[in-house]
Amino acid sequence: MASNFNTDPENMSIEISDMVRQYTENVSTDVTKEIDDTANKMLDEIKSTAPYDPKGNGEYRKGFKIKKSSKSGRTTRIIYNKNCPGLVHLLEFGHVIRNGTGRYFGETDPRPHMRPAYDKYVPQMEKNIDDIIKNGGRK
Repeated sequence: MASNFNTDPENMSIEISDMVRQYTENVSTDVTKEIDDTANKMLDEIKSTAPYDPKGNGEYRKGFKIKKSSKSGRTTRIIYNKNCPGLVHLLEFGHVIRNGTGRYFGETDPRPHMRPAYDKYVPQMEKNIDDIIKNGGRK
């Protein structure tokens, strides 16, 4: 990010402050965009790979949403299921069924659909964010 500029010593601190501010704004904007893009890709994949809900009306797949939060310079995106929040854990990890007898007779198999999307997209997002920071806001 080296640039040639002529300034007198009295204005040097102002110039440096402006450069740091611009760098911070560029990085912050591009990191937020990268996080949003990754969250949207994950949401699409989760919706396409989610198992059908027990009623078969698609309510489970349609219920996935993204909750956005940005506080104190920290940007987060949470993917959750608005329609069937308690079903996510049961489907993702499996569970003992109501009339099951014993640990091995009466369990449902896990149907992972959220973790594979996370494992697929988050490592690339982390690499992209590193590149954004190194390049001052540009991939």
